[in-house]
Amino acid sequence: MFVYADNAATTKVSRKALEAMMPALEDLYGNPSSLHQAGRAAEAALWNARERIAACLSAEPREIYFTSGGTEADNWAITEAARLGALKGKKHLITSAFEHHAVLHTMQKLEKQGYEVTYLKVHEDGLIRPEEVAAAIREDTALVSIMYANNEIGTIQPIRAIGEICRERGVLFHTDAVQAVGHLPVNVREDLVDMLSFSGHKFHGPKGIGGLYVRKGIPIRNFMEGGAQEFRKRGGTENMPGILGMAAALEEACSHMAEDSARVARMRDRLIEAIGKLPKTRLNGHPSQRVPGNVSFCFEGIEGESLLLRLDLQGICASSGSACTSGSLEPSHVLLAIGVPKEIAHGSLRLSLDASNREEEVDYIIEKLPGIVETLRDMSPVWEEMKA
Repeated sequence: MFVYADNAATTKVSRKALEAMMPALEDLYGNPSSLHQAGRAAEAALWNARERIAACLSAEPREIYFTSGGTEADNWAITEAARLGALKGKKHLITSAFEHHAVLHTMQKLEKQGYEVTYLKVHEDGLIRPEEVAAAIREDTALVSIMYANNEIGTIQPIRAIGEICRERGVLFHTDAVQAVGHLPVNVREDLVDMLSFSGHKFHGPKGIGGLYVRKGIPIRNFMEGGAQEFRKRGGTENMPGILGMAAALEEACSHMAEDSARVARMRDRLIEAIGKLPKTRLNGHPSQRVPGNVSFCFEGIEGESLLLRLDLQGICASSGSACTSGSLEPSHVLLAIGVPKEIAHGSLRLSLDASNREEEVDYIIEKLPGIVETLRDMSPVWEEMKA
């Protein structure tokens, strides 16, 4: 059996997304900036996609800017918020210690440019406390950037509560919602976010396309120079196949999110219950306040890479954390941030399910995983020391 349980890394493009992309490759090939009829047809399709995506997020179409993905959107939002703050003499930024590296590395770059960054502690349950965000805000705070849901352990942050604090204090609030959009009911108005990043390939859209929501009235500067695209804020001919595919995928995901989430959460909970019975095994993050399909564990006495290879031989695709850091030999910064000891963090496993997965696939994982863990521990001198 083949089981794809790495949907947090990327998802298969859905049939509806593929069908939506084909007209942009066959018929709507005109440049949306052109004045002739082929250009006008493409422009109409582009605006329609922007309206549909905005509706899924409870935003206005002109508040949606298309990007190459979540990483670009994070970079754009943070650097612009920092610049706007500096214009008012505010050069203090707040984030968490377990953000995606698109956020952390951008913050570190800004530190070299004279900004001060507060990295909030993440508690053992993988959650940020709103009161700690409030306590960290100062008179010179320009931005708070807290992810909506963690990409490795899946914990869902109290975004609305944080948004209320930031709005009351007059501080811009950005959230990296790459793992949330298409899986959770995201509403930018009710969540009181000022900027929000998302990426199409996380919800069965194509790769290479994403977006940034920017609340109307925030005067962001151009991210890329060149043309008048994206309301003159991001030059470059629009990725029409990607945009149309992403719009179709998000619309499909949002149309039956409640029933899909409930079914996926049941599969997630079955995995958590079964895996949690293995000895010296630790669930990472809050047991229930997590995205529907995320299952993250650490196994003492084994290496995560060996576990992934053994699972792959059985046809199970999984990961040890974020795909963006899979080439690193260092333990996950996310796991270290929630207090997992370094030696245990090396033995991590992330299984990420979504609506494309089936109950029999969960059965198969439950059948194969314990034996693999036992085999690897039998081969491990570290495990022998633990048992001694």
